[in-house]
Amino acid sequence: MARITFLAALLAACTSISFALPQGQEPMQVASDKWHWSTCSTDVPLHITSIDVSPDPPKPGEDMTVTVKGYTDEEIKEGAYADVVVKVGRIKILQKEFDICEEARNANASIQCPVSKGDHEIVHTVPLPKEIPPAPFNVHIDGYTVDDEDLLCLDLSIDFRKRPFLA
Repeated sequence: MARITFLAALLAACTSISFALPQGQEPMQVASDKWHWSTCSTDVPLHITSIDVSPDPPKPGEDMTVTVKGYTDEEIKEGAYADVVVKVGRIKILQKEFDICEEARNANASIQCPVSKGDHEIVHTVPLPKEIPPAPFNVHIDGYTVDDEDLLCLDLSIDFRKRPFLA
């Protein structure tokens, strides 16, 4: 049950990330000590410019707040969806298609469909269960428009393994 609760929390954050989006140069990778993200393609209409998490690094048993900034070159309409794959290490534990607009409604996100062209920012908080296993989690998101055109490609990694104390 704890694994499913954690996956739900992680997917809620990822759905916010895949849905949310100030215009500027698009980074290919942002990293911190315990987590990082990267875009898989720049030839898509949804451009993420920054992702911040708090606390950094995320901690089991605490709320994790994700702030995503970016912009979209075209309107995101009802029916847009994302294929999400979650792995622990190299083991696939989830592969599922999500309706982006429906997930945003269910999460009471500040941005709802249709999403207009331009700059956007979303802040979303999810509780992380204490029972998160000490392992590296990798999330791959491919987003698509209602017309099955590429919308977004994003990779996220969060490592919940504890580091040994360094003297």
